[in-house]
Amino acid sequence: MKFFQTVFILLFSIAISAQSSIEEYLNNIPDIKYKRIEAAQTGFATFELQVRQPIDHKNPNIGFFTQKVYLNHKGFDEITVIATEGYSMDRNRMYEPTYLLKANQVEVEHRFFGKSIPKNKDWKYLTLEQATADLHNIRSLLGAIYKNDWVSTGISKGGQTTIAYRYFYPNDVTVSMPYVAPLNNDIEDKRIYKFLKKVGTRECRKAIYNYQKKLLKNKKKILPLLKWYVKGANQKFTYHTLEQAFEYGVLEYSFSFWQYGTSCSSIPPKNASLDEMVEHFIDVVGVSFYNDKDVEFYGPHYYQASTQLGYYGFETKKFSRYIKALPENPNASFPPNKMTLKYDPTYNNNVAEWLAKEGDRFIYIYGEIDTWSATKVPESKKVDAGWFVLKGRHHGDANIRSFTSEERARLIRLLEKWLGIEIKS
Repeated sequence: MKFFQTVFILLFSIAISAQSSIEEYLNNIPDIKYKRIEAAQTGFATFELQVRQPIDHKNPNIGFFTQKVYLNHKGFDEITVIATEGYSMDRNRMYEPTYLLKANQVEVEHRFFGKSIPKNKDWKYLTLEQATADLHNIRSLLGAIYKNDWVSTGISKGGQTTIAYRYFYPNDVTVSMPYVAPLNNDIEDKRIYKFLKKVGTRECRKAIYNYQKKLLKNKKKILPLLKWYVKGANQKFTYHTLEQAFEYGVLEYSFSFWQYGTSCSSIPPKNASLDEMVEHFIDVVGVSFYNDKDVEFYGPHYYQASTQLGYYGFETKKFSRYIKALPENPNASFPPNKMTLKYDPTYNNNVAEWLAKEGDRFIYIYGEIDTWSATKVPESKKVDAGWFVLKGRHHGDANIRSFTSEERARLIRLLEKWLGIEIKS
């Protein structure tokens, strides 16, 4: 018994020493304030950081804001994973590459989201150039602590941030691992339409269309039901009217259906009641996404989609006789305050060319039936990179946990080659 007590005290002392050391390092970085928080996983010392960032990295005299960062410290000699969020961070979460590589993790909230918003919010500073400069600054500050290789990763819009980060700062990380990250080519990327015409079976696509059409034909009966639903949910509709939100939701249905792998068997049959139709509609897409609170939350995302990242629209020709409340060419992006924005294709054109010719040491993970796979980064034989398109997987379950044994082995080989390490599962 005494032996085990001695071992426990020794291990505890070592852990305290390691924790003190990382805190001592953080104390010596003037632009970082921190507080210790509960670890998401044993084996890590976890901190919430506040990092002082220039609003304009080209002109720091404009002023500064505080960016929220989670640091999960495992060891000074370990690889470090930087998780590039695309939105806000409401919790400290661990990413697959962190577990796989037994790494430290630095998770960064995107500027203009959550708690990382300048007091004087000027939208012109919400650019990929500025957002990736934030990441570069954090990499530089913490690079003094973590001198081993860095690996970047992100999911969906966070994956888009991962790609942009590597494009603007190609030497910051050794490997980039974006998950389900689109690379759009326009504010209305028409590859989405081609994808939706081929994904799944013909019978399922026909059932989706018939259901959408039936929803629109019954709009006058459905809107009163939705009115009570949004009242109970305390949702407000001033950016969109409820009728507009309903029509957007119906058009969005096919996109969301495949994005998150809805079962074709769940589509209400022809003889379904109105209640059954509405219940399924709410489950898959509904109108909540278009209420004022959600539109405001995603406002920075819509701004980026409308200016640099591109997005998607809706094919309305086959529903034109039923669409009454929407503009002639409705888009899925809803900029803050309904501001008029101009999409600039320069970034997407340049990064697409760069990835095809110079995008080495990337691992792309996509789901076969995810609608966003329509605009995935195209495979290129000119670069040393790996593409994994997972059969039958969608936006929410395209991950390493879903790999076949062959896919996992190929992933491990790539990481071992690029990082010069041995990965033990």
